[in-house]
Order: sequence, then C-alpha cells, then structure tokens
Amino acid sequence: MGVLDGIKILELARVPPAELPGMMLADVGADVLKIETPEPDRPSDAEWVRRTLHTFTNRNKRSMSLNMKSADGQEIFRRLAAAADVVVEGFRPGVMKRLGADYETLRKLNPRLVYCSLSGFGQDGPYKDYPAHDMNYLSLAGVLNLIGEPGRKPVIPLNLVADYAGASLHGALGIVLALFARERTGRGQHVDVAYLDTSVSLLAATPNMRFFFSDGIAPRRGEGFLGGSYPYYAIYETRDGKLLTIGCTEPWLWENFCKAIERPELARFARTNDQFVRAANAEEEAARREIEAIIRTRDRDEWYERLVRADVCVGKVYEIDEMVRDPQLNHRQMIVDVEHPTHGRVRQIGIAIKLSDTPGSIRSAAPLPGEHTAAVLKDLGLGAADIGRLREKGVIE
Repeated sequence: MGVLDGIKILELARVPPAELPGMMLADVGADVLKIETPEPDRPSDAEWVRRTLHTFTNRNKRSMSLNMKSADGQEIFRRLAAAADVVVEGFRPGVMKRLGADYETLRKLNPRLVYCSLSGFGQDGPYKDYPAHDMNYLSLAGVLNLIGEPGRKPVIPLNLVADYAGASLHGALGIVLALFARERTGRGQHVDVAYLDTSVSLLAATPNMRFFFSDGIAPRRGEGFLGGSYPYYAIYETRDGKLLTIGCTEPWLWENFCKAIERPELARFARTNDQFVRAANAEEEAARREIEAIIRTRDRDEWYERLVRADVCVGKVYEIDEMVRDPQLNHRQMIVDVEHPTHGRVRQIGIAIKLSDTPGSIRSAAPLPGEHTAAVLKDLGLGAADIGRLREKGVIE
C-alpha cells in the first residue's frame, strides 16, 4: 500500500520540472492524471513511442487528451477537479484563469482542493508575467555568479538547481504540507511555488551566504572553502586522464588523505575558519598544485580504492554509462527495469526516498499521450457516442 493511495491528482504541465512533483507523488501511490493538449499530428513511429515510454517524470501516471481552450474541455476538467484532491499546474500566472481552471474557480466546486502553481516568479510581483528558464532564475538569485572559476564567465550548470531542486522538490513538499494541513482543517489551499524564490532559498543554506547578513561579506565566484581553490576540496586529474573529487573539509579526513598520498606534512593545509569567503592564498594554491602532480602518478580507480581504504572523502568523476553500472547505486535499486506490456523492458532511475513501511513502487512506464482518455471519460459517465462527438469536435484525440 502506498502512502498516498486514494489521492487523486490532476496535472497540467508542459515542462518536466512541473511534471516531477506529480511523479514523486505517483511513486508513493497517488493516482496522477496528466492532462495533455490534443495533437492530431503527433508522431506514432516506434522511435517516438520508445522515447516517450522512457520519460522519467511521467512514469506511474495516466494520460488523457483534453482541449482546455474549448468550453467542453473546460467543463470536463471542472468535473474532474470537483472530485480531485490536488491540481498541479505549471503555466504563467493568468493562463489557468483564462482556461476557467484557476484556484478561485475550482475551490468553489471543491473546497478541499489543494492547488499547486509552479511559475518562474510566483503569482504576484513585478516579474510575474516575465518568461524565463533555469539559467535566468539562477542569475537573478545570485547563484550563477558563484559557480565556476574566478576570472572567467560563470559556468552554466545543468537545470538541476532552479528547475528540480528548486521548483520541483518544493512543489512536491508544498503539496504534501497542504494535504497534511487539510487533515486538520478540512480545507484545501493554494501552493504558490516560484523558481526564483526556491533558488534563493537553496543559496541561503550554503556556507557561501553564512556571513553575508551578519557581517556584510559577499561571497565571490571560486572563493570560499567550497570554491575549488583549496587543496582539500578540489578536482584532480589522474594518470589515465580521468578525474577524482577530493572533499575533505574536516581536518581529520584531510589528515587521512595526506597520509594516504604519503605527504603527512601537508595536513597543515586543513580547513580553517577564515576560509568561508576568501580565496586560497599563494601557499595554499602551491599545495594544491603539488597534490595535482602526485595524483597524476596513478590511475583513477587505483587512487579511488586506496583512498577509500584510508577513510577519505573521494569520488570518481563518472561518465553516465559508468554511473548506471555503479555497485552502490544498483544495490540501492536506483537503476531498475520496468516491463511494459507491449513494448518490453523500460529502464528507469529508481526511487530515491526509501520508506520502510510504505515504500514507493514503479508500477508503469510513462503513458502515451491520451492513452487513458476514453477510460477517464467513461468513469465520468460518458458513453461511446458522447466520446465520439468530443473526438470529432477536437476536444479530445
């Protein structure tokens, strides 16, 4: 039994960050119905089907096509929302109101409804109507300017920060909090999640920001003890041209590392309290260069085994094909296969949150768009003739 068995979620999202909260909740039992815009010209070839089934953020969901711009489509959606627990939408502010499916409209039909909006800048404020993507949020949040080496342009990260760690995870948590509050109050509420807000919140939790509000010391790119300039927290190239990460921010772990490379005297370069925001000095940089030369004397995997045995914080910089073969990840069932009834094996990333009593499960690969449309409409009481008319009018595919 999943912890969210019986919870019905309607999802209106066109981008994966707005789809991930629903997937996370579907993994633990929620019935997530994805509302897709009808696309009569959508491809049907085997290659497109294969890629669709492997879409991580849509697994464990059902899918129906529904033209939300039509009066019939809006009426069907309102009927679905009247019996739903959660609506998740990822559009700019105002779009759902134009579709007759905004929170104020739906709460009158269903006061217990939890309504989660994920948008770039939130539902209010001077930027609320601006378009943007992950990099734009990170730049405005002050995050982007801190990533990379000093003297160069910032490094653009994968869209893990604003999109997924920011909006997606905060969205999923916000929904669960609102459902928990509903158990106490009997009322639903609006969960307003902004990509920019959540990026700033994540930055505030880093050591870079520790002294900004208290002492007015602003962090700068490549500086601070996590910036990559100090020998104990750096990336090193090995003899075979591969890379290792060393992350020994605790003095005793750094001492273990120095002993393992047979240079115990370098232990004096352990982290100190004045390094939260300053860059490494000339002596500290020289120590890092000296260690770089030592690390180049052995292959990556040889160093890794040696340093792990020495109780050192070390990681191999994997290519993706190496990552999926890693024994720890496979032991933790983070690489799994799902058998599709007609398309065979579908490989997936597993479920990261391990619950001892109510574990999540991957019950199905991602649905094809509109795969469950007829079944959903039949559950609403529509007959074959009604469904046929809706299809002729372009309300559904």
